[in-house]
Amino acid sequence: MREKTFSIIVTFGIMFIFWLFFSAWIVIIPQHYDLIELSKGIVSALIVTLVSHELLVPGKGESIRLKALRFVPYVVWEFWQIVMATLDVTYRVLHPKMPIDPQIIEFETTLRSGLSLTTLANSITLTPGTITVIVEPDKGKFVVHAIAKEPADSLLVDQTMQRKVAHVFMEG
Repeated sequence: MREKTFSIIVTFGIMFIFWLFFSAWIVIIPQHYDLIELSKGIVSALIVTLVSHELLVPGKGESIRLKALRFVPYVVWEFWQIVMATLDVTYRVLHPKMPIDPQIIEFETTLRSGLSLTTLANSITLTPGTITVIVEPDKGKFVVHAIAKEPADSLLVDQTMQRKVAHVFMEG
């Protein structure tokens, strides 16, 4: 019970800080936080906390600090992949011959935890030119649509993204 309470408190704190950060930066004109605005943030953070606290703060024996430390460089790497993929898709769309060769690919991964599979699926979908279509958690099977052969090969042959997610979540 103590661990669950801790999990809920930590998750709520993080979600409320995110809400404060994003609500202040999204609005062009800085807003002041009155009681109504703060209560909206508290309710939003509470709802997200109740739904997802077990994802953010895992149970006993899992090293959340190490995963968090490993996740930060992964996010930087993923951001760079998004930039590079954006340039690639832009090139393909603006090129006179439009070198687009859509493909549906399937691959299996050694990842098994829900959070690692979700991270990989979202990372693929966030990267322009690829989208996760199906994930079968039992088999670790992914079905992905890619705009061309090169993005597909990066998932099938290179598998850098899978290795990086496995490193973050200490799997495989």
